Amino acid sequence: MTSPSPTRHSWYEESARGRLAHLLDLGSFTEFLGPERREFSPHLGLFNLPHQLDDGIIVGTGRLDGRPVLAAAQEGRFMGGAIGEVHGAKLTGLLRAARQLKRDVVILFDTGGVRLQEANAGELAISEIIRATLEARAEGVRVVGLLGGRAGCYGGGSLIAGCCSALVISEQGRLSVSGPEVIETNKGVEEFDSRDRALVWRTMGGKHRYLIGGADLFVDDDVAAFRAGALAALERPSALDQAVLAAEQARLERRLARFGDAADGAEVWARLGVAHPAGVPDLDTGAFLTIATSKREGADAAR
Repeated sequence: MTSPSPTRHSWYEESARGRLAHLLDLGSFTEFLGPERREFSPHLGLFNLPHQLDDGIIVGTGRLDGRPVLAAAQEGRFMGGAIGEVHGAKLTGLLRAARQLKRDVVILFDTGGVRLQEANAGELAISEIIRATLEARAEGVRVVGLLGGRAGCYGGGSLIAGCCSALVISEQGRLSVSGPEVIETNKGVEEFDSRDRALVWRTMGGKHRYLIGGADLFVDDDVAAFRAGALAALERPSALDQAVLAAEQARLERRLARFGDAADGAEVWARLGVAHPAGVPDLDTGAFLTIATSKREGADAAR
């Protein structure tokens, strides 16, 4: 197999197609339902909104270090990677194919959640994707999520991510059911200032999610690092049964009891025993992982 160029490329800055090109073995990707099929949303024209011929998601098959995988990449630069009817159907179809083929899946998340202009269709799509993810996992398929894009991973996208076998995240990645603007709109700026970028990353960012066990691997904002992380994640156990679900539920209950009244991430890090929690955002990846090795709340028992 041939690896992509070793030249450093920011995962955050890349497009969905660029990420796939660097992640998968060179020349190995074959797209399903590409732009030439004109699979764009039938709803956006009703709102005089522009459409994109792949509806903001690329799906297909390729190889990762010689290993056959199915892959999906969301384009955060098109409507914030929001999930509508066609977008959702493409991802659902890929996951159903993975179940039939017994082939592992890599999802490159970059989404704000459901596309509001397709609210009902988008909500149904999220449900179908979650079902397809769990059905694939029940058949032994690994579903790995990669998080580090511009739009983050919010709303229904975060629920899908939570159903994955393993998550790989960078410092730039954000993972939360409710986004900063949603919280501010509903609870007020005094509760959460969406313009406070430091607050956003302390609450939803990659370092915080990794420290509390919400992600399984933490990597640099570099396509080569994400490739290595994806390969490592594909080697992790992917069991999904009642015992795994019970362990996850127990872990979340412990987390709520331990951190539920914390003001934000810095207070959580202090309770984890991090000596200088205010300095965590400034740590490079190596120094951060050194601290995280002994302080993070592990999630392995629930995977």
